[in-house]
Amino acid sequence: MDRVQEAEENNKSSVVGLAIKGNKKSKYVVQWALDKFVHEGISIFKLIHVRAVITGVPTPMGEVLPLSQVRNDVATAFKREVEWQTNQMLLPFKSLCEQRKVHVDVVVIESDDVATAVAEEVAREAITKLVLGASSSGIFRSKHKGISAKISVCTPRFCTVYAVAKGKLSIRPSDTEIDGSIIDNTSETSFSSSSSSNYTSTSQTDSASVASCNALHSYAKETQRVRAHSSMDQTLLSTSPSLNETNHFRGQSLDLGRKNAAASSSRKSDIDHALSQASSCGSISDTESFFYEQNHAKDATRVNRLPPSNRQENINLELEKLRIELRHAQGMHAVAQSENVDASQKLNELNKRRLEESMKVKEIMAKEEMAMELANQEREKYEAAAREATYLKECAEREAAERKETEFKAIRAAKEKEKLEDALSGSTPQYRIFTWDEIVSATSSFSEDLRLGMGAYGIVYKCTLHHTTVAVKVLHSTGNCKNKQFQQELEILSRIHHPNLLLLLGACPDHGCLVYEYMENGNLEDRLLQKNSNSPIPWFNRFQIAWEVASALSFLHSSKPQPIIHRDLKPANILLDGNLVSKIGDVGLSTILDSDELSAMYKDTAPVGTLSYIDPEYQRSGLISTKSDVYAFGLVILQLLTAKPAIALTHIVETAIDGGNLADILDPKAGSWPLQETLDIARLALGCAEMRRKDRPDLNDHVLPMLERLKEVADKAQHSASIVTIKSRPPNHFICPILQDVMDDPCVAADGYTYDRNAIEKWLEENDKSPMTNMVLPHKHLIPNYTLLSAILEWKT
Repeated sequence: MDRVQEAEENNKSSVVGLAIKGNKKSKYVVQWALDKFVHEGISIFKLIHVRAVITGVPTPMGEVLPLSQVRNDVATAFKREVEWQTNQMLLPFKSLCEQRKVHVDVVVIESDDVATAVAEEVAREAITKLVLGASSSGIFRSKHKGISAKISVCTPRFCTVYAVAKGKLSIRPSDTEIDGSIIDNTSETSFSSSSSSNYTSTSQTDSASVASCNALHSYAKETQRVRAHSSMDQTLLSTSPSLNETNHFRGQSLDLGRKNAAASSSRKSDIDHALSQASSCGSISDTESFFYEQNHAKDATRVNRLPPSNRQENINLELEKLRIELRHAQGMHAVAQSENVDASQKLNELNKRRLEESMKVKEIMAKEEMAMELANQEREKYEAAAREATYLKECAEREAAERKETEFKAIRAAKEKEKLEDALSGSTPQYRIFTWDEIVSATSSFSEDLRLGMGAYGIVYKCTLHHTTVAVKVLHSTGNCKNKQFQQELEILSRIHHPNLLLLLGACPDHGCLVYEYMENGNLEDRLLQKNSNSPIPWFNRFQIAWEVASALSFLHSSKPQPIIHRDLKPANILLDGNLVSKIGDVGLSTILDSDELSAMYKDTAPVGTLSYIDPEYQRSGLISTKSDVYAFGLVILQLLTAKPAIALTHIVETAIDGGNLADILDPKAGSWPLQETLDIARLALGCAEMRRKDRPDLNDHVLPMLERLKEVADKAQHSASIVTIKSRPPNHFICPILQDVMDDPCVAADGYTYDRNAIEKWLEENDKSPMTNMVLPHKHLIPNYTLLSAILEWKT
């Protein structure tokens, strides 16, 4: 009993070494070691990992540079990275040990010889138990040459080596155990068979009982073999240590081994028969009793043969081994039961997922039906759109032709404008100087036939200079006041350019003549008051004119380095070109301030401008600012809406808005006004025409954003109006050559032309010749043109 207690104390104080490679098998090795040795009272484990010596640093190209060719900081960083990766790799194994509440030490050895490094560590730390993984069972046989076999060979003999391979256990006992022979156990079932899916292939409800029976069967066979080897080892230990007797007992041991092998094969059938009977009745305890009785009866004689001094020790060792194996079998049974529970849970989860998938399939089918309905609706819309596209094909062709012609004109105008700008920018004074003789010759000595109009400061003539149609303004006199106005307008227009400012082409400084670009539609006042026979301006063009004038004023007020105030803004000074694009002219009364427009004030003791458009505060105090132009701009907008004179116009519009009668004072010649947008611009104009300067809105922050929004509405209306005009215009082949109107009953005459039946019949009653060719007709028969008639009827609908 003293020797047994001493062995138990040695086991408690011993250290279990675990050779870790870092792969998935190492986890099973650690788990097996914990399950086996923690129950035996061992609480100190040492994880041993051997990594290769770092001799170089890898590159992204796949090459390895030696450490001598790498900078010290790069080599140090690489070594730290390798150490960190090693610690991360060993962390799960360390966590397994800590979960079992055992003390664990991690040893990382840097060496190229794994077996020697592990052996040296075992010798240095006096490790009595070493557990390692193997690729196959039976590694202690001579034919195996793997790394696990090398470690076993190099390991000192005082250490017991346990090799776990594919669920099998092989043991190389130490010299202090029963004998120095190698125990190669290849029939033990894997310790992880119940925790890994690789060793389990069924999930039925009887998997727990099947695993338990298999474990018990393996347990019985393993116990039988251990007992046979123990009996043989005890016999060898009780013999004399002399050389001759040793050889004698080695031979006897071999014979005994053969006899035990034969007896083992005979007992195997008996044990299998007993296990089958035990499994049929479902009792593991009966199987263990039967197995114990069979082996105890057969081994009793062998145990009795041993000397009495060793008999009790062998019995205790056998009992301890049987307890360990029984705990292992019970653990396998418990794990099999837990697998059964897990399998039923997975089955429930799969059923739940199947129900969810079926619901998703139903939803997809419902969505597919909805998609089919939408597709049918889209198909109907497509067919309707195709019919409409067929109808609009001819209109689109005509529109494309007109657009092409318009683009050609725009390109030509842009080229001419570019030429003018190049000519102006290339000259030193920023404008072209014309001689008095050139102007006199171009205006035919200022002929009355070429006069466009007369203003307060001069007469304007239309003429052609250098193959360009221009407007020449000749001042009445060259006095100091007129000369100052001339120089002011020449200075401003020669150094600033804006699309909505009248372009100055040149001047004759000696005689006070200014040469402008020619504006085909005259000034805005004449067009609004219908002083000429020109057509009225549509409302959407008036919205656009308001936006253009506001942008030009904003440009003048933002001029750098000094802002410019026009001081004489009115419809008579707003000119229109052939496309009704407005441009501000007559800037002779403009004022250039010395500071920015935000705080600019200029005192003028003699206010100038047109009376109805002058800022009231400017008339009272003589102080002028950018808000003075805003006041005049408000009156211009009101005139665009009403086409009435500016006198008392703000009162008329306010009264109409308050009474809800704004539509009654709007210009009816402009077309159908949009009431809400017109009301917005009217209120904006009244805000600009406030009596006090501080009550007027800012041009950039309030006026321009509102006008830009209204301009978008006007652009859409203008586009729609152009489309309606194109659609309402009949094709030329629908027109009768005699009536010059759309034919009601087209017929083909003998000359091959188509006419309206009533018109051609009246023609033939009085004439024998063709109305188109003026040649004698061979006959007067008429052939109805039903194809053309169908096309005309479709166009009318």
